[in-house]
Amino acid sequence: MAKTQLNVRVDAATAETARQRAHQRGVSMNRYIEELVRKDAGEVGQTFVEAAADFMKQYEDVFAEEFREGRTSR
Repeated sequence: MAKTQLNVRVDAATAETARQRAHQRGVSMNRYIEELVRKDAGEVGQTFVEAAADFMKQYEDVFAEEFREGRTSR
């Protein structure tokens, strides 16, 4: 996969924390940031799926009534 360079400015404490966390995981800073972004993107998708499932559960009776088998056309 082709890589794109990305320059980011953060305060010194954040930069040091990122360096330490990458080192603790045994990965480069690039890899560490890449993993954080991928994880964040995945969490958003998971949050959407959970919200959709909750919505469907809340309105289960309404959907069952509207789309039950054998219902005649309007």
